[in-house]
Amino acid sequence: MKSSNMERNKSEKIPDMDFCRTEYGMYAPEVTSMAQIKQSDADSLAGVGVHVRGHERSGTMILRNTYTLCAQSESKGLELLPIAAALKKYEWLGDKYYFKAVPAELDEATKRCAGQKEPHGYFIRVQKGARVTLPCQAAFYMASENITQMVHNVVILEDDSELQLITGCVTQHDIKSGLHTAVEEQYIGKNARLTSTMVHGWGSDVVVYPRAGTIVEAGGRYESNYISLRPAGQIISNPQTWLNGKGASAKYLTIILGSPGSTIDIGGDVYLNADGATAELAHRGVCTGGKMHQKGMLIGNASCKAHVDCAGMLLNEGKGGFIESIPGIKAHHPDARLSHEASIGKIAPEQVEYLQSRGMEEREAISMLIRGFLGSDIEGLGTELDARIAEIAELAGHGEG
Repeated sequence: MKSSNMERNKSEKIPDMDFCRTEYGMYAPEVTSMAQIKQSDADSLAGVGVHVRGHERSGTMILRNTYTLCAQSESKGLELLPIAAALKKYEWLGDKYYFKAVPAELDEATKRCAGQKEPHGYFIRVQKGARVTLPCQAAFYMASENITQMVHNVVILEDDSELQLITGCVTQHDIKSGLHTAVEEQYIGKNARLTSTMVHGWGSDVVVYPRAGTIVEAGGRYESNYISLRPAGQIISNPQTWLNGKGASAKYLTIILGSPGSTIDIGGDVYLNADGATAELAHRGVCTGGKMHQKGMLIGNASCKAHVDCAGMLLNEGKGGFIESIPGIKAHHPDARLSHEASIGKIAPEQVEYLQSRGMEEREAISMLIRGFLGSDIEGLGTELDARIAEIAELAGHGEG
């Protein structure tokens, strides 16, 4: 089931990962609670939807470089632990889940992660029947120049449970370079629902390698929102989802800003392996420069229905760069109904003219159209993130990046 993707990843050229130093340590000795986090750090985290003060959350985990600042649950039925502590506490975690949705031998990035002497990341488990009403949040914060941050996260939703997870990955504002690799394994039980929103805000020369695998059982639902508004120098990601149970579903929304100097290769493969499985993949990219690859592949192995849509807005005249959109479908079953579409273009002049006729300035109209193209109805992220999307639309609308 995973062999084709493994071969593709093995063939990828992974740059030398030894250029960064790595700091070790499970808990930061100088910080024991969120109340002690500096305001400047709190502001950076809020920009990717993670709030350390004044917001209701069911649980919070913050990793600063490789030190866990906090890992706490505030909700019944929700367990949140550093992954190293969870592996020591539960023998079954290593036997049943750890490096099972993402093989340790997948590529150089996963091999390095598996070889850590002490794993970093989070373990989240929602007990059977538990409906966690408030969002759970996690942050991976790089506050030092030119370090390596390797994380491994495992999320388990037992049958009939529900969770909204917000994960923010960000560098301190003056940090430009570093390496972030992440293994994300998610297991969604029968009739369970996971809504996962990940927001990236990176330094201009950071290299990022996320590796994600999600397994969904009968009646389970997985919704993934991925937003990259301050792009890394390079990011390569191709998350894998297996819809293994009858009526399982997955929905992906990806929003990307590409700016000069960035190389962004974002994909997503969904294997529809059971009757009644459904999937939607939507990619939205605004390119003001750099190289942007949008990909999505649907593999129908049963009586199923799915659609993939890649759309790009190119605003980089005179700056080089490009958008490449490659949606794909593959059917192995006669009752698999799969469809795809792709579009790349610029803002239509008649749309700008219409808004101008309603009293808007040209730049204001262009920014509003970009905001509408990027915008999405994602709950729980706070006004700071919404303002950041509006800011990106404003910059892109003025020809900056």
